[in-house]
Amino acid sequence: MISSFAVRVYYEDTDLAGIVYYANYLKFIERARTEWVASLGVDQMALRSVEGIVFAVRRVEADYLRPARFGDDLVVQTRLLSIGGTRLVLEQVIDRGSERIFAAEVTLVCLSAAGGAARLPANVRAKLQAI
Repeated sequence: MISSFAVRVYYEDTDLAGIVYYANYLKFIERARTEWVASLGVDQMALRSVEGIVFAVRRVEADYLRPARFGDDLVVQTRLLSIGGTRLVLEQVIDRGSERIFAAEVTLVCLSAAGGAARLPANVRAKLQAI
């Protein structure tokens, strides 16, 4: 399953040249991941308060292919690539119409309240495996 999330580029997202500042692509894909997890029926606040587990970004490999500009309508697509005992690997891409402008591979890990690695809860794993 590929999840899609729409983003409009606002003035605040750009630099002096009207081009999206590079770090804002990471914000766009973060928002899309949050919505993707919610669409699976996973309440991250409950996961934290009940299970003591949070997701954290461990690694991002990003390719900036074309610049996005003020006023652009973008679509972030999120796709699960793999599930491990404590981690998830996702592909996230940003398209402007039919043009791919950004691509990333993101590794998420589950952390305990103490900040150490934690196993992915069985109920969350089942939801992920269902896709």
